[in-house]
Amino acid sequence: MQELVRTIINGLVDDPNLVDIVIDEENFVININSDKSEIGRIIGKQGRVAKAIRAIIKSSGMKQNKRYTVEINEK
Repeated sequence: MQELVRTIINGLVDDPNLVDIVIDEENFVININSDKSEIGRIIGKQGRVAKAIRAIIKSSGMKQNKRYTVEINEK
């Protein structure tokens, strides 16, 4: 799951080093912590990109019989 999230985020942002991805496997939570300059690219207009990321993660999680929650936070 780490590789999937990293691939998606790297395609969206200008500087991938400003984004940290933390996955809590016990609670099935994916935290995307981003710098203020990159947060807009991850969320997108009216949250469309964030919804798409959540849909992809949900679909991928269902294959593993897990339900992940995606949280996008500013550092």
